[in-house]
Amino acid sequence: MLTGSAALLHEVGNWPVLETVPAPKQPSELLPGEVLVKLSYTGVCHSDLHFILGEYPPTSLPCVAGHEGVGHVVSFGEHTIEAQFEVGDRVGVMLIAQTCKKCELCLRGDEHYCSEVKYLGLHQWGTFSEYVVTRSEYLVRIPEAVSSPAAAPILCAGFTVYSALKNSDSNAGEWIAISGAGGGLGHLAIQYANAMGLRVIAIDSGEDKKSLCLSLGAEKWVDFKASNDVVADVRAAADGLGPHVALVAAGINLPYIQAAQYLRQTGRLLCIGLPSGNAEGFSLVSVVVKGIKLIGSALGSRQEGVEALDFVARGKVRPHFEVYPHRDINTVLGKMNKGEIVGRAVLKY
Repeated sequence: MLTGSAALLHEVGNWPVLETVPAPKQPSELLPGEVLVKLSYTGVCHSDLHFILGEYPPTSLPCVAGHEGVGHVVSFGEHTIEAQFEVGDRVGVMLIAQTCKKCELCLRGDEHYCSEVKYLGLHQWGTFSEYVVTRSEYLVRIPEAVSSPAAAPILCAGFTVYSALKNSDSNAGEWIAISGAGGGLGHLAIQYANAMGLRVIAIDSGEDKKSLCLSLGAEKWVDFKASNDVVADVRAAADGLGPHVALVAAGINLPYIQAAQYLRQTGRLLCIGLPSGNAEGFSLVSVVVKGIKLIGSALGSRQEGVEALDFVARGKVRPHFEVYPHRDINTVLGKMNKGEIVGRAVLKY
């Protein structure tokens, strides 16, 4: 029997418990189209923290969070057809585990919005388990030029910000403000935005994050804790008119409220960060009067995932991460809860 380490969540609001458990399915139990992957690395996403704290209730307990895994194929279900991978291949395991494949959204490549979508780490055990089961079509090939720990943050954070920027109707030379710029999504957004010809205003706090953001190509920096008026400072940084685009990667409400105020007329607000609760104080008056477009974006298509990884393979995007042993998962979650993670945390099995 295959067994491995897993961080099991037995009760929401408490940290998970490390246990040695059987793989979610043994090779002989896999259904056609299913694949068993043994992971070597997994990223830690802020949405995992929301999930563990009970802000997105799990479908059952115990459960395992995580959805940014990199590892090798162990086995396919019998009678699996048209699989693009072989046993032993290095692959990325992403958030989507299953869709209906037949609705309008799936057929046009927007399967991540399918009403029947199933997510790793929410509907079935995720990548905080050493072994994971998913559908073969939702694996992604990792380019040879990309290391496994560097690939992990791209599988959710990278896909998400790349897709949002790609579909933002932005033009080279425009200003973009990125809230949460020194975090897992934000530091990648700086680099994808730069590669697309956008001029970046990084919004975050702390000298470590300032140094990171500026080193990655941000032209301007606004420290939201040190600033007496974030809205005025962001406007001033963008020629006094405000940026054309705002990307909110932070998982709190205030950056959304501020973005509606500092965006210039006809600006676009890219909504990515997932705050808990409603955004009280968000001004629809500003949205209407200034003609601001609100654009929600979750993950991205499989093709956009391939494109996001290609930027890394070509050296245009370099994930900033720190590797921790899997046993230190609760240390990582605690630091994330305090906003102390610079870039992305990656766990090694």
